Amino acid sequence: MSIAIWSDKAPQFPLPFSHAVIAGDLVYVSGQVGVFPHNRELAGPTIEEQTRQAFANIEIILKEAGLTLEHIVKMDVHLSKADDLPAYNRVYAELMTKPYPARTTVVSGIGDYLIEIDAVAYSPSPRSGSKG
Repeated sequence: MSIAIWSDKAPQFPLPFSHAVIAGDLVYVSGQVGVFPHNRELAGPTIEEQTRQAFANIEIILKEAGLTLEHIVKMDVHLSKADDLPAYNRVYAELMTKPYPARTTVVSGIGDYLIEIDAVAYSPSPRSGSKG
């Protein structure tokens, strides 16, 4: 059985999806873009601004499940432009802690958005340690 999560504090889009779904010990957060929750306007024209806001939106949703960014074990990232990858990686390294989650990053056509991020979080405990 799964449980849908919807937060009135996260960006609201008139689309058929849940902000997240809890399935067992995992929380699957739907793709978040760099828009402000209250008006869905872009957080700014740069990848840095939009990345920070996308992460803030993910944090809002994870909080509804009692989790934080530290619980994320996997992320899928879509960038509009390959040239934004170095700046994205710098912001990512500021916002996420080691050991970093597993991650896939691809360049996709996502319209006016420079970034979209979805995440999988493990609810029993935050990430810790590393092997190998």
